Amino acid sequence: MRMTRPMLAGAGAVAALVLAGCGSSGDAAAKVPPTATGSLESLAADVRCKPNIQTDADTIRQAICTAPAGRFVLATFSTDRGQREWINEAKDYGGYYLVGRKWVAVGDDGTVTALRGTLGGDVEIGTDHHAHSGHRS
Repeated sequence: MRMTRPMLAGAGAVAALVLAGCGSSGDAAAKVPPTATGSLESLAADVRCKPNIQTDADTIRQAICTAPAGRFVLATFSTDRGQREWINEAKDYGGYYLVGRKWVAVGDDGTVTALRGTLGGDVEIGTDHHAHSGHRS
C-alpha cells in the first residue's frame, strides 16, 4: 500500500503526539489542578489572601495580594479580549503571569508557581529586558 503525502503528514502528526506523551512522566501535569474560576474575592480566598483593591471598574478589577505564596497582583476581567489586551501590554514589563479564564495573577516565578498549585492556569512569561539594560561605552 502506497501512502500519499497528506496521509504521511497525518501519520507523522499522530506519531509525534504519541511520542510526546511517552517522554513525560505526567507528574507535573498531575499536580496542576483544574483552572479556578470566580470573582476576584473568591480567587483571593482560594489562596488565603485578603485583596487590597486598587481598581474597581466595569471592565477590570485589580488588587494587591499578600498570601502564603508571596505578594502578587490579582486581576479579573469582564471579557476574554480585555484580559488578552491587558496581558499583552503588561508582558512588555517582564514578570510571570498565571492566566486563567478572565483572571490573571502577576508575581515572581516562585509566587506564580505556588499559586498555580492552587488555582491551576497557564504560566506566561513577560519580556526579559536584562540583556538590553547595559550601557555602551
